Amino acid sequence: MRVYIPSTLTLLDLACHAGEFGPPPLTAYAVTPALREWYTDGDDEELEYAAMAQAARASVGLIAADPEAARRRVVVACEVSAVPPADGTVELGDASLELHVVVPWTAVASIHLDSAGASEVVAKAAAGWEAAQNGDEDAVFALDSCEGEDLLWYATQEIPDLLAAEGPRGDLTR
Repeated sequence: MRVYIPSTLTLLDLACHAGEFGPPPLTAYAVTPALREWYTDGDDEELEYAAMAQAARASVGLIAADPEAARRRVVVACEVSAVPPADGTVELGDASLELHVVVPWTAVASIHLDSAGASEVVAKAAAGWEAAQNGDEDAVFALDSCEGEDLLWYATQEIPDLLAAEGPRGDLTR
């Protein structure tokens, strides 16, 4: 199953060097039954995009929690054996699930990363993260504005070079 793990450049760097994402439990996003039921007319590609978008939104929360992290969303696409919750305890449209395993680096399929130009929009969203969680309309608008920024795709073999060039803070070091 394809899952999307929200991350930051700092956390990605740590996982790359450790050879795994962990410790469990890990919050990830995938095409869950709740997401599939919400997007009844969506094809598989649209459902995958919706799951990745939820992971990108969660990445903003991780960025908000780490003042040193680059203000660029990171989503790690992985292939894992996971069973989405099917007991009806999740909200309709929710793509989140909890992984109770360490995800090895070998499970990483690709990463998705904001361009450097998105950092201002992401920084504003991260600054208002807590207020957005409490329903502040301006903060929610700032968070929603991140969705207008495209995530760039990187193959697994590109990640070490990307991290070496950008560093965990996301500023070009070369």
